Amino acid sequence: MRDFDDLVEEAARRPVGGWDFRFLDGRMVEDPLPWSYGERARELVRGAAAPVLDLGTGGGEFLSGLAPLPAGSRATEGWPPNVPVARRRLAPLAVDVVETGPDGRLPLPSERFGAVLDRHEAYDPAEVRRVLAPGGVFLTQQVGSDDGYELSDLLEGPPPDRDAHWTPDAAVAGLEGAGLTVVRVLRARVTRRFLDVGALVSYLRMVPWQVPGFDPGASGEALLRLHRRMEEGAPLTCTVHRFLVEAVRPRPGTFGPLTRPW
Repeated sequence: MRDFDDLVEEAARRPVGGWDFRFLDGRMVEDPLPWSYGERARELVRGAAAPVLDLGTGGGEFLSGLAPLPAGSRATEGWPPNVPVARRRLAPLAVDVVETGPDGRLPLPSERFGAVLDRHEAYDPAEVRRVLAPGGVFLTQQVGSDDGYELSDLLEGPPPDRDAHWTPDAAVAGLEGAGLTVVRVLRARVTRRFLDVGALVSYLRMVPWQVPGFDPGASGEALLRLHRRMEEGAPLTCTVHRFLVEAVRPRPGTFGPLTRPW
């Protein structure tokens, strides 16, 4: 294994932007989820009779992989470092990237999109319903409240900056309360493994809400303890908490199912 200082310094120098973790392949390993968000998203794009909207597109990595996209498709991104990255990547696909703020409002027309995709992005259920065309589908894979909770304890930092009660039931209640019909809910807890301390530092710099205020320098002693454990062959493991929800905006004159199909 490489020297501790080299691993941490390299990770601390790496530019933060986009949403591409492939540079950590073989260094950060996750057990597979029992579903494929990508496959279902691709099905929805192929079958969409109207433009597609991708919420929280990151650097546009995932959405660009679904091309060709319906004309008029859009993407949103709320983290400023990602916006120019996404615009460069998605411009050749004629996809406009709209920068959004923390209030959840979408500066987009109503009843416009045949599918709204959301991988790990916060959303306002009422806004999702508003921009969906009647019959349109909302597909979201969310990071649950238990995700990576072990990291804050190991690094002696604050808890993750997210809703401590973000569960499938809470998501379903919000979507149904906004007038959407939930047709699928899936749940999973699997394991993520960091095989070197540089991978951990890189990850936490790209997802700063996981351990708010994380600073490799200030956390040096805790990181060194983890590095020594990894040198002895014990990877750092933590929980990956995910759930997937699919919902439909009913067409006028139709009603949702009397009993839930899941």
